[in-house]
Amino acid sequence: MSFDFAIEGEKLMMLVYGIIGFAAVMGLLLLALGKVDSPKDRWVAIGFLAPAGILLSIGLIYPAIRTLTLSFFDSSSTSFVGLDNYVWMFTHAETRETLRNTALWVLLVPTLSTAVGLLYAVLVDRTRFESFAKSLIFMPMAISFVGAGIIWSFVYAYRPTESDQIGLANQLVVWLGGEPQQWLLEDPWNTMFLIAVLVWIQAGFAMVVLSAAIKAIPSEITEAARLDGVTSSQMFWRVTVPSIRPALIVVLVTISVGTLKVFDVVRTMTGGQFRTSVIANEMYNYAFRYDEDGKGAALAVFLFLLVTPIVFYQVRLVRQRRKEAR
Repeated sequence: MSFDFAIEGEKLMMLVYGIIGFAAVMGLLLLALGKVDSPKDRWVAIGFLAPAGILLSIGLIYPAIRTLTLSFFDSSSTSFVGLDNYVWMFTHAETRETLRNTALWVLLVPTLSTAVGLLYAVLVDRTRFESFAKSLIFMPMAISFVGAGIIWSFVYAYRPTESDQIGLANQLVVWLGGEPQQWLLEDPWNTMFLIAVLVWIQAGFAMVVLSAAIKAIPSEITEAARLDGVTSSQMFWRVTVPSIRPALIVVLVTISVGTLKVFDVVRTMTGGQFRTSVIANEMYNYAFRYDEDGKGAALAVFLFLLVTPIVFYQVRLVRQRRKEAR
């Protein structure tokens, strides 16, 4: 691959101009606001919030309005079709399958990730190698979803029986005397194998949050429970779980939002083929590959509507916890 000094130099100069422009704008802003007499004057707040508000409007609000508008038009964005794109979403067989897959992801990933994280946090709590054990399960959080998808593509890799297996899963099967399997081709198990990748990533997040919540349980409560002679299982279900309920809800809600938007893992490992597609992947396909802007926008709006109630619930929960803390 050749290196074009002219093009690269032009890019570098654009970067320099951008930095200089940003510094100039901020300098003028600070100079103008510095002349305001009262530091609490509302113009100070407006001056500092205006750039962020403008950028937010350009990068988020306008695209959201544009997407909502496009969802009521046909593929060429010229003819108004009303709710036809939304009707198509719930009547088209492949799209209904995509909605079912997404529902399965949202049902299993938060539940399994939270369960694995909670179990791991309880088992390693105050053990001798607690820090090392936690780092092992948290490490996948440092990997991008695309990177995780590539790693697990090798884990599920298939080679014919007469060939040497390069995939860990099939090598284990061969060692146990079985035949290598094409894990990502068989429906519906291929979706389950994809779900396992996101659980592997999110379990570390759940473990960290829930471990902190467990350590925050007052020692008086646990000591009183032990004096009452509770067993380990009773301690877990009657003391630990009720005490960390707010943290459990936060973890479930956060992972649910991330799961609804899952795209990278599916796109990297199967491309949505073999009946594994989800809403975000189909939105990308229709909007950028099939030139069906209306349908792609309708899927985007529907995904937004699914995420919004969860986000509002999380915000409400955070506000309630702040009020209780006061």
